[in-house]
Amino acid sequence: MAVFTPVSEAEARTLLEAYDLGRFEGLTPIAEGVENTNYRLQTTAGRFVLTLFEYRTRADALPFCLGLTEHLANRGYPAPRPMPDRAGHWIGRLNGRPASIIEWCDGDWLRTPDLDDQHTAGRALAQLHLAAADFDGQRINPVGPAAWRELADRCATVAGGEDRRMLRRLEQELARGVGRSLRDLPQGAVHADYFPDNVLFLNGAVSGVIDFYFACVDTFAYDLAIALNAWGFDGEGRADPAAIVAFLAGYESVRPLSDVERTALPDLGAQAVVRFTLTRLHDRLLAPPDALVTAKDPAPFLRRLDYWRTVVA
Repeated sequence: MAVFTPVSEAEARTLLEAYDLGRFEGLTPIAEGVENTNYRLQTTAGRFVLTLFEYRTRADALPFCLGLTEHLANRGYPAPRPMPDRAGHWIGRLNGRPASIIEWCDGDWLRTPDLDDQHTAGRALAQLHLAAADFDGQRINPVGPAAWRELADRCATVAGGEDRRMLRRLEQELARGVGRSLRDLPQGAVHADYFPDNVLFLNGAVSGVIDFYFACVDTFAYDLAIALNAWGFDGEGRADPAAIVAFLAGYESVRPLSDVERTALPDLGAQAVVRFTLTRLHDRLLAPPDALVTAKDPAPFLRRLDYWRTVVA
């Protein structure tokens, strides 16, 4: 489910009048994603994505997120370029939501990536970090360590049963200092949500990296840890060591980790588990009825801690 705010063809035609993107030909809902409303917009000039931003994507963060994708596209990276209207604006309003029209990326995300795909995806993440290194936008991680305490406290007011047991495990991680600042690690603009469904493949190559709406300035190794949690575990939260090795090898073939980054990686992996488990738990327990967010089961993500707390850097 990825259409939370309906858009009619007439409304899309009206929006398109502000752009030099050809004449309207069609509008099709995109049944992927869980955060924002997406439509495939076909015009005489080509295919685009019409996105309406919901719930967690703040309007004041969009200049950073869209500016980063344009920066990457200008560097030759396969990120979707935002389309400006005739006034030069990337962001408009449609049906009460901030809205943008974004370049379409061909390709599909891989449900069962093999080890070559893992290596390729790792390379593409490292290439993103290098291409973004001179991007001068600034955005604090909106779901970084500063947010975790508040999320945990809010969940504790309503959690029971298995949810409370998960929360106790997360509290143990927070108490041991997971999420403490690691300012000595290299940092810059990062994707912060580099999951398989945000990485499109075509003919064995990455053809598009999409959904930069959690993008922020953070440590590159933390972004890598998020990606390893996304690519290196099965649906039940069990580690696939070969996949982790392949992804990491692909990354380091472009950007080798420093000794400090490599030593920090298990703790960063645990940080990423805390972040995604807490937000999934919060969405399940406390997302407001009008938030229009598709909740995911937090339990499989929490199981990843078993790997990160036993692995040796």
